[in-house]
Amino acid sequence: MAGLVNNLLILFLIFQNSCLAFRSPLSVFKRYKDSAKSHSNECLGSNRQLVPLSLSDFALDIRMPGVTPKQSDTYLCMSVRLPVEEEAYVVDFKPHASMDTVHHMLLFGCNNPSSDEDSWDCDGGTCTDTSNILYAWARNAPPTRLPKGVGFKVGGEEGSKYFVLQVHYGDVSAFKDKHKDCSGVTLHLTNQKQPMIAGMYLMMSMDTVIPPGEKAVNADIACSYKMYPMHVFAYRVHTHHLGKVVSGYRVRDGQWTLIGRQSPQLPQAFYPVENPVEIKYGDTLAARCLFTGEGRSSKTFIGGTASDEMCNFYIMYYMEAKHAVSYKTCTRNIDPEMFKNIPQEANIPIPVKPDMTMVHGHHEEAKSGDTVSVMQQPKRDEEEVLDQDLNIEEVVDWPGINLKLGQVSGLALDSNSNLVIFHRGDHVWDANSFDSGYIYQQKGLGPIKESTILVLDPNSSAVLHSTGRNLFYLPHGLSIDHNGNYWVTDVALHQVFKLASNGAESPLLSFGRAFQPGSDKNHFCQPTDVAVDPVTGNIYVSDGYCNSRIVQFSPNGMFVMQWGEESSLGQTKPGQFSIPHSLTLVSDFGQLCVADRENGRIQCFKPETGEFIKEIRHPLFGREVFAVSYAPGGLLFAVNGKPYPGDTVPVQAFVMNFSTGEIIDTFIPLRKNFEMPHDIVASDDRTVYVGDAHANTVWKFASPEKMEHRSVKKAGIEVQEIKEAEAVIEARLTNKPMSKELLKKEEKHPVVQQASTGVSVVLITTLLIIPIVVLLAIAVFIRWRKTRIYGADAEHKLDSSSGGILGKFRGKGGGGLNLGNFFASRAGYSRKGFDRLSTEGSDQEKDEDDATDSEEEDAVPHPPAIPPSS
Repeated sequence: MAGLVNNLLILFLIFQNSCLAFRSPLSVFKRYKDSAKSHSNECLGSNRQLVPLSLSDFALDIRMPGVTPKQSDTYLCMSVRLPVEEEAYVVDFKPHASMDTVHHMLLFGCNNPSSDEDSWDCDGGTCTDTSNILYAWARNAPPTRLPKGVGFKVGGEEGSKYFVLQVHYGDVSAFKDKHKDCSGVTLHLTNQKQPMIAGMYLMMSMDTVIPPGEKAVNADIACSYKMYPMHVFAYRVHTHHLGKVVSGYRVRDGQWTLIGRQSPQLPQAFYPVENPVEIKYGDTLAARCLFTGEGRSSKTFIGGTASDEMCNFYIMYYMEAKHAVSYKTCTRNIDPEMFKNIPQEANIPIPVKPDMTMVHGHHEEAKSGDTVSVMQQPKRDEEEVLDQDLNIEEVVDWPGINLKLGQVSGLALDSNSNLVIFHRGDHVWDANSFDSGYIYQQKGLGPIKESTILVLDPNSSAVLHSTGRNLFYLPHGLSIDHNGNYWVTDVALHQVFKLASNGAESPLLSFGRAFQPGSDKNHFCQPTDVAVDPVTGNIYVSDGYCNSRIVQFSPNGMFVMQWGEESSLGQTKPGQFSIPHSLTLVSDFGQLCVADRENGRIQCFKPETGEFIKEIRHPLFGREVFAVSYAPGGLLFAVNGKPYPGDTVPVQAFVMNFSTGEIIDTFIPLRKNFEMPHDIVASDDRTVYVGDAHANTVWKFASPEKMEHRSVKKAGIEVQEIKEAEAVIEARLTNKPMSKELLKKEEKHPVVQQASTGVSVVLITTLLIIPIVVLLAIAVFIRWRKTRIYGADAEHKLDSSSGGILGKFRGKGGGGLNLGNFFASRAGYSRKGFDRLSTEGSDQEKDEDDATDSEEEDAVPHPPAIPPSS
């Protein structure tokens, strides 16, 4: 009988463990679960609104409950109650939205939402009390993230009790099929006190009047700062239609330090301060909004409607918790005379492309007394940068790698997202191509007879059309202007050409003198690349291998100016170059960036003036940066060169946050290897192409999500997360090794990981219980049989039998049930949630099965040094 009791006890322990596995470590949220509104979520990926992450942390999913906007420029709102009464801190935000469906989102904190419906039209307001903007996302806005150790305080006696999400659906043509949208944001909250508290300083003009027809009208705001130090890390600007530029500064001892400057017609997200600014007691904060009254027939006043104007400059900051104040405001100008010394940049409008403009309405922009919070990230440790949700891998089924090409020197994308390749055919740049005076030595070969410009279908790599026969000797750079014209450089001819994309063989414009190197305004010396500003039409040429300058021309080809000089020996000052090799226009930020190849860095300038703005340099670049490309939305892509003998930095491609310059991801081909990646180009949807001048090929890269699935109905719905969770579960239950991609996803998405763990527990427990019940039934049957056969001896024999049946479940210290060891012996299982039920086994025992195998690739031998050519 004792054996039967033991078996029942073991079964009870198994059920107890199952219950413990299901028990949330945040059991205090039970009342939240019981009282939360039931949303009509019809979108996959948003069925778990509250996800425990640890004993102190949880994720709160705030999503639109399956809405279908019926007309453009619809603003819809929904609310979620904070699931705890005590004080908590928001420490991270993860947006779920697609620019195909959502123009922008705002997340507010307040105590009284304007409605208790699942969703409502925001024309009825967001909150009936004072609301605080906690987060903002807009189409093409740069990624946002909180600095480490900084949090936004919510709950408690003073913090907001509700979150209200406002989503602006700009163009609703994507909803023609009447699908449901669940765009929103996931908050990461913790009850652990944060050493730094984030807040907002709102500078706002209250009495500005804009006369009709007036070309330039200034609205100036200035206040003295009389509190403990605050650290500014992000800013946001806001006006309506008449605003041209908004600038904010710290003024200390007569010196103006820029906090942020941006066009209010761009997506009004929060942008990072390039160099974090400390504000201390005695400083003055100053801001200017530049307006125009052109096109108006009457005076324009400050107000909340679309026909009114506003002048808001938001300063996002953090302070030590013991001194923290959640918000401050400034609505006056204490010293109008000081603005005579404001930097001239505050009076220069920032040009904006028509497709980037922000639609302005009157929906819940901050008014006097409102508070606003958002997060942007100053510099973080390198390993933290890699946690951002973006990784790029080769599209291995793309056939373009098999194209028969010469040395690939330039890449570009046309307006239809077709890939355009510039290659050298049967010509090769080698040590015999030029003499010491940079005169081309192989002119007798004649121009390249085959087409040097190929237009490829981005999916099939089929050649759609081609051009560029009998024109070029050594092709190099390629770019495409907003009218579809090709701009190319030839290092042998020392010339720059503008070509029509319709196949016409004669250039529309030519710069430089054929085969004549020089350094004046009519000559180039091996020019490398061209960039054409889509707004102004200005032309920028990087010149080049033997000149170290950037040359600016007017849209009709007239010389305007130049800047740059050769690097000093052993020094690399701003504006100095050693082969300016590649150009990219960063339209979102009004900058022109240059791959300063032999200096191993990227330099960015104001294109109108050539003024140096910033440098991006990383040890991972090694000694060379060959090419750079910007993708709208704040991402910068680059490729480096082969390592020199003795160097260990590999040749690879990089994804960077343009605002901070930090590396988000690196990537290399899966087939073959980079030999000399010479140019890189990235599309709006983050598809990336790399052309190699030594491998004579072009690689295509994309995010795994883009390769594996298409978003459901273009909405901001992450069905892929569900599929990945299911894949992880399947891999664990079938003992299959997880792919590298799934392992990366598990590490990068803790919310999904927790969900998958929960489902795994359900399945594992179910699979456990069924065989154990069967075993127990068999044991009872055997006992019954042995009782009949052996009588009194059955008790001893049953003990031995049960030990044989259930012994595999026992821990190393005899007699204890150790599910941790049982699952650890199955490859791919996590011990989490199953560690030691045994009360008899030693707590000091070593789990031999905890070790994991790892594959180690053979070290690649160092490639030979590459001469500074090609």
